[in-house]
Amino acid sequence: MRSIRPSFTTRRGRAARRRTSPVPAAVALAAALALTATACESGDADASGGGAASATAAAGDDKITIPDDIKDRLKEHGIDIDKWKDGAWKNWNKDDWLREAEDFVNPIIEDLWDPDRMREAEEPDQGVDEDDIADDQGVTDPTPAPVDAKGVPVKYHDSAPTAGKVFFDSPEGTMVCSATVVADPANPGKSNMVWTAGHCVHAGKSGGWYRNIAFVPSYNNDGMETAQLENATREQVAPYGVWWGDWVQTSDQWIEQGGATGGDGASYDFAVIHVTPEEGSGGKSLEETVGAALPVDFAAPSAPKIDSLTAIGYPAAPPYDGQKLFQCQDKPGRLSLSASDPTMYRIGCTMTGGSSGGGWIATGSDGKPALVSNTSIGPVESGWLAGPRLGDEAKGVYDEVSQKFAGQ
Repeated sequence: MRSIRPSFTTRRGRAARRRTSPVPAAVALAAALALTATACESGDADASGGGAASATAAAGDDKITIPDDIKDRLKEHGIDIDKWKDGAWKNWNKDDWLREAEDFVNPIIEDLWDPDRMREAEEPDQGVDEDDIADDQGVTDPTPAPVDAKGVPVKYHDSAPTAGKVFFDSPEGTMVCSATVVADPANPGKSNMVWTAGHCVHAGKSGGWYRNIAFVPSYNNDGMETAQLENATREQVAPYGVWWGDWVQTSDQWIEQGGATGGDGASYDFAVIHVTPEEGSGGKSLEETVGAALPVDFAAPSAPKIDSLTAIGYPAAPPYDGQKLFQCQDKPGRLSLSASDPTMYRIGCTMTGGSSGGGWIATGSDGKPALVSNTSIGPVESGWLAGPRLGDEAKGVYDEVSQKFAGQ
């Protein structure tokens, strides 16, 4: 039987309960280092539930200053921030690769994501075999007919203000995915939360968190051609700034079971990134900066009850080059990769790798657009995409990130 090998697919795993153990203080401190301010203060970790040293930012400041006591405590855990920012992050020694869910470290490295590095980032290259689909025991509808992706009208910010790109470094090199600005229930109107795929932030059971994770809303807002982008300024490529992840969370299923090939666990391929601006934003949140944030619907109906879904992203694998924003609209069907996991949504769409993590938008229960899924898997020849149906696990990830930054 012919093998289907997508350019993008899951970083995921099978059913497992969410961790409720406390976040180690030094690790949480590391997560707090992605700040763009000179005024910082620290505190002790809460022993009962993920407490961390805190830091506050003065609006408009452009640099980070890390107190010596925080640096010393991080060094006890093998993290030298000065060396990290000077290039130590490039060490992908398996013994040192940050592995557990609590070990996310992502300090800002100013100007790392310049226009050339953004333009040259590649899509994650993973695979799922057709056998994984043929042996389904759950409900799977016939393969949908391909739907040609259409270019989103420029300026992208006017047409899709919540869409953007996620950039990150992996052992294989510089990588890119798509993502969506989503609402934060703990900070209404002032969200700094971004939704993407789990495989865009963590390598699953074979590795750990990716590095230098950053979000660029409305990337290449004017829809410039690749030749033009070679001479573009950072402001032209990232008109609303570069936003670094200061905390990232994905499903335990992905962290514990995710692999480079196969379709198992695609139902849990989602992640939430909390971001902070690389440069001063004048005190504005990401949502205030871009002017929008999508609500997330964790009770969206099954595929047969949805008339239309729109998937949006920056496809980077041929015939696309990752520099322009596209979208597909189709009535979803069902795809089951395992009878024990939730059935996924599937639509016809010719978008390819690089569109991973991009938002799937449908009419929510209130009659307004809402995010109901994200691009997870699809065949390398393109033709269709599948995304997880968001339920309790996804809501747990979302709520934990929101609550972690409540009131900040």
